[in-house]
Order: sequence, then structure tokens, then C-alpha cells
Amino acid sequence: MLRQTGNQSAAGPGSQRAPSSVPSIAPLFDSIELAGVTMSFDGNVEIFGEGEPADYIYKVLNGSVRTYRVLTDGRRQITAFHLPGDVFGLESAEDHSCSAEAISQAIVLVVKRSALLAAADREANVARQLWRVTARALRQSQDHSMLLVKSAQERVASFLLEMAGRLSGASAVELPMTRQDIADYLGLTIETVSRTLTQLQGAATIELPASRRIVLRNRSALNRLDS
Repeated sequence: MLRQTGNQSAAGPGSQRAPSSVPSIAPLFDSIELAGVTMSFDGNVEIFGEGEPADYIYKVLNGSVRTYRVLTDGRRQITAFHLPGDVFGLESAEDHSCSAEAISQAIVLVVKRSALLAAADREANVARQLWRVTARALRQSQDHSMLLVKSAQERVASFLLEMAGRLSGASAVELPMTRQDIADYLGLTIETVSRTLTQLQGAATIELPASRRIVLRNRSALNRLDS
């Protein structure tokens, strides 16, 4: 079910929902024109829930989103972080296999799944774009599964390199997620994540000027841990 409980939409203060004039979901679906809706979600507000009908597909325009499952013992397992430009919510089944929440205030473009699938039926290029997005999501899921068998230092190093590449490519990274988010993504406790970051700082591999700001001082060392 599509919901929006943030204070303001991308259209401006006081607006809860506004039609978007965005002509395409560029660059992933830049060969077609789809009428979308931009919606604003406050931090920690649910965008959709696990098991709900997957009637819409989403693209992050601003902010960040996490997708996650709640395990039978009550623990949360974050499956992915979605940053500006990322598409999420595209399912092979009719229902969502996970839940999605805004990490910080996020602006999201929402497109009806049926419109995208209809366009894919009409245009071969759209079908190819759709396949690429699906293949990318599968690869990310496989990479995440492989990550969970590594040591704590290897997991944290892999995560930092991934975020540096996705957020800026620079050595200084401003993480939008909390350390608890990182722990739930890496399958570690928050204490292990904090201890590992401190160990990497002690080895002059990284620097921690603030809780969410991380400077990669020795990428070669991180790459060795990630290999």
C-alpha cells in the first residue's frame, strides 16, 4: 500500500502529494516517459511494508532509504541501502518481500508498476532496461550474502569502500545511516561495528572525525581486507 506521512512533499510546503512532471526515470528508464508522483517521507517513516502489494516502483530523488526484513526472533536484517538515483521496490512476485523506510527525510519518485510493465511490453529497449535493473538487484543481493560470511573487519572494510564509491568517490564519506543500521546490514552487533571502526582508526586505516563522517586514509589496506 502506498503511504506518505511526511510533513511536506517535494512540491513545496504544505503539499502532501503532487503530480510530477519528471518525464522519465533517468538514467535507468530514460527511453520512456512515465507520469510519476513525487512524495516526501520523514526519517524512519515506512514507505511500504513486507507482504503488501507491490503496485508501485520507487526511485530515490533525495535522501536515503533502507529495505529490511524482521526475522522470526525479532531481529532486523537490512537488505540494502538506497541512495539518490537508486530504484527500489521492483519485485518478481506480486507482493513486497521486504519493508522500506526513509533513513533521513527522503524525496521519492513513485511510478505504477503496471505502467512500467506495459511500456516494457511495447518497447524492447524498456524491457532491456528493466532486465538490467533486475540483474543489478540480484547481483547486489548475492554480494550481500557473500559479505555476511566474512570477518567483522572484512565486512566493515567492504561496507566503507562501497559507500565511498556510491556517495562521492572521495576519501571523506558522510554516512546517512546510523551505526545500528550498519550493524543490521552487516549482520553484526553495534558494539562490534564500533569496536572494528576504532581498530581501523588505531591502525591509521581510517579517521573518525565525527560519528557519521569517515575519512579513508589507507584505501590499500581496506582493499586488502575486502579481497
